[in-house]
Amino acid sequence: MNTGTEQEDVLLEREGRIGRIVLNRPKALNALTHPMVRRIDEALARWEQDETVAAVVITGAGERGLYAGGDIRAIYEDARAGGTASLGFWRDEYRLNARIARYPKPYIAVMDGIVMGGGVGISAHGRVRVVTERTRIAMPETGIGFVPDVGGTYLLALAPGELGTHLALTAATAGPGDALLCGLADLLVPAAKLPSFLAALTEEEVTAAVHRHAAPVPAGPLAAQLDWIDHCYAADTVEEILDRLRASGEGAAKEAAEQIAAKSPTALKVTLRSLRRARRLGPLEQVLDQEYRVSSAALRSPDLVEGVRAQVIDKDRSPRWSPPVLEAVTEDDVDRFFTPLGPQELGLGTTTAWEERW
Repeated sequence: MNTGTEQEDVLLEREGRIGRIVLNRPKALNALTHPMVRRIDEALARWEQDETVAAVVITGAGERGLYAGGDIRAIYEDARAGGTASLGFWRDEYRLNARIARYPKPYIAVMDGIVMGGGVGISAHGRVRVVTERTRIAMPETGIGFVPDVGGTYLLALAPGELGTHLALTAATAGPGDALLCGLADLLVPAAKLPSFLAALTEEEVTAAVHRHAAPVPAGPLAAQLDWIDHCYAADTVEEILDRLRASGEGAAKEAAEQIAAKSPTALKVTLRSLRRARRLGPLEQVLDQEYRVSSAALRSPDLVEGVRAQVIDKDRSPRWSPPVLEAVTEDDVDRFFTPLGPQELGLGTTTAWEERW
C-alpha cells in the first residue's frame, strides 16, 4: 500500500515482506529536510511493531544518488540569521541515525550513486549496506567550514588505521571498493541487478537475496596507500599531518595535503579532535551527543556561513576562512566546540562517561 503521493518528498510503501522508504527529491539529490526526517522516523517506529514487516529498505529516486546530504541552503540561512531551526533538525536527524543503528529488523540501504554527508547517516548505520559500481561516498563537511556529523565521526573512527582521518580531513570520495575497505558498506550489487534484488527482498529472506545478487568488489585505490596514510595521519596535530604528507614523497599524499590546506582551519582542527575522541567515547549514542555539541557551536561559527556561501550560494570556490591559517586556531578555539550544553544536550548517551574524559 502506498501511503504517499508522487509529490511527497518521502514515499512509504509496503511491498510483500518489506517496508520501503523512497527519498523523492531527485532534483535536489534527495537532500533531507526536517519533515522528511520526521516522516522516516515515524515509519520506522510503526514498522518496528508490525509483525508483517520483516525488513526495511531505503532507496533514492532518480539516477544520481541516494542522498547528497542535508538542506545546506536552509542551514546557511538559519546560521546567517542567528537562528536555531537547524538545531531542531539535527536533534531529530541524529536521533534517527541512532534508531537506524539499533533497528531490530534488517535495515537495508541501497547506496547507489552519490551518498554524502547526511546520506551516510541514513545508510551506513544500517545492518545491510549495499553499494554499486556507481557509488561515491564522502563526508565533505570540512569544505564548508563544518565537521562530519550524523555519526560520521563514529564510522570514520572505526575505519582501519587512519583511513577515516584521511577521508574526514580531505573530504575525499570513496568508490565501492574503498567504501567496503573503510567499513562504510557491506556488499556490492551491480546497478543492473538492483531491480531484481529489490524484488527478491519482497519475497525471500535478506540473506538469500544477498547471496544471489552480490558480486565481487574490486579493490579501490586506498588499499595500495595504507602505509603512507597510516604514517601521516597518526600525527597529533593537523599541522604535523600536513608536514608528513608533504614530506612523504608520495604523489597521492601531496595531493591530499593540497586538499586539506584548502579547508577551513578551524573545521580541520575540530574534526581531528572529534575523531580522536570518538575512538574513546564508546557507543554511537555518545558520539552523536558529542557531534551535537560540535554542530551547535559550528552554527555560530563564521566559517560555516562562509563555506556554504563559497561552495553553494555564490560558487566562487574562494572561501575566506576565519582564522585563515591553522596556526591562528588556538586550543581555546577548539575547546569551545566541545563545551557541554547543559539542559540543551542531545542526551542519547549518558554524559557522565563523556565528562570523565573531558
